[in-house]
Amino acid sequence: MTITEGYLDNPVFKLVSETARELGVRAFVIGGYVRDCFLGRPNKDIDIVVESTPGVEHAGIALAKALAAKTHARVSVFKSFGTAMLKYHGMEVEFVGARKESYNRDSRKPIVEDGTLQEDQLRRDFTINAMAFSLNEEDFGALVDPFGGIKDLAAGIIRTPLEPEQTYSDDPLRMLRAIRFATKLSTPEHKFEIVPESIQAMKNMADRLQILSRERIVEELNKMLMTPQPSMAFQLLEDTGLLKQFLPELSQLKGVETVDGKGHKENFTHTLQVVDNVVAFEIEAGKEPNLWLHWAALLHDIGKPASKRYSATQGWTFHGHEVIGARMVPKIFEKLKMPLNEKMKYVQKLVNLHLRPIALVDDEVTDSAVRRLLFDAGNDIDDLMLLCNADITSKNPAKVARLRHNFEQVKAKMAEVEAKDEIRNWKNPITGDYIMQVFHLEPCSVIGQLKEMVKNAVLDGEIPYTFEAADAYMRQKAAEMGLIDSSLRSE
Repeated sequence: MTITEGYLDNPVFKLVSETARELGVRAFVIGGYVRDCFLGRPNKDIDIVVESTPGVEHAGIALAKALAAKTHARVSVFKSFGTAMLKYHGMEVEFVGARKESYNRDSRKPIVEDGTLQEDQLRRDFTINAMAFSLNEEDFGALVDPFGGIKDLAAGIIRTPLEPEQTYSDDPLRMLRAIRFATKLSTPEHKFEIVPESIQAMKNMADRLQILSRERIVEELNKMLMTPQPSMAFQLLEDTGLLKQFLPELSQLKGVETVDGKGHKENFTHTLQVVDNVVAFEIEAGKEPNLWLHWAALLHDIGKPASKRYSATQGWTFHGHEVIGARMVPKIFEKLKMPLNEKMKYVQKLVNLHLRPIALVDDEVTDSAVRRLLFDAGNDIDDLMLLCNADITSKNPAKVARLRHNFEQVKAKMAEVEAKDEIRNWKNPITGDYIMQVFHLEPCSVIGQLKEMVKNAVLDGEIPYTFEAADAYMRQKAAEMGLIDSSLRSE
């Protein structure tokens, strides 16, 4: 089969072809770029595999250097990996010599030897990623597809070139990649599925994930969370037993317990729906996807198993699950080797606050409650509101419509209060240093008590948000506590 139009129009392919002929080597574009050509998806990452030839050492690197000299591009060489990369008109072109691999059972680091194109294709993870276009003069554009990847692509099938047990044993990360590709490539019109024998191999070999670094696992999870429908990925992770290998806290949300004929919401399915809702709302609003908001949605109910209680009068309750969940977030991030900086704190904050707007929906919306929410959420209030809106899930359309209507009332009230008070970026006008100066105090608990009194008075609407009002209120409360203004002590 020869492809001559559309797929290889980019001038870089002709340049690679000419340079390969001058070097006396054979070159092929392989992998994701070929796959995405047939799917009509944009892809600016080009992988070139180069067959070794006598007299040319490190053929991939040699071809990259020769092309860089011809195009005056800067080339980055990674000799230990046998690869080189250069940028050409916005495209990233990576070169590697064709190779064959073998693995030790306790490592995903392969033993690499020079090989042929066919041997290189055999080591690829999936048939749809093993297809190649020839860049050689005699058959430029010919599709090299030894495993039927083009048919699998048309059928929406994720399948390994070798037996799945061997592919996944060699590199267990490929189990996560299979799920990620099935999710990423699926559209409402064309769904991708992992073949049954591959699913069974994942179930049998789930514990092989233990040889992987947490960082590599999280890299795949992040990519799954950035797909249009993350629920598909996490449902597959759960069904195959992979999820409990690295995030058992999420698996524990699954299932419904029943007492006296009363059951609770199935929290695992609900969580996945919330994540999908967040993505859908971002798309609808034309917002850039926010990975850490997706993580907050994934973990927002993580404290429910520990807080689950049943009583004959109330039924099932999950009181305090947001507080428990917020405490769990740093431990989960640390275990997964995720950043423990402001990104973790952002996720923790949203998990901790995710019930607050919903509570305002159910109660009478007061200025005081809205001020406190705006103060606690700060600049993350918009993301919090998006998460809380996504958290409204029910099989009863009338209930969802009613909650969403009330939710819009809360948003309107927030806009009104914020326009009046500018509370989102509120800072206490009374500082600890000022209190120490006025009352000639050393650091002590009284300072914090006075600051908290002033803060609460402003947020509750007792006093205006001005320094003068806050100062007068502070002095009043200080006098009640027996404190004397240092400027009056000599009188």
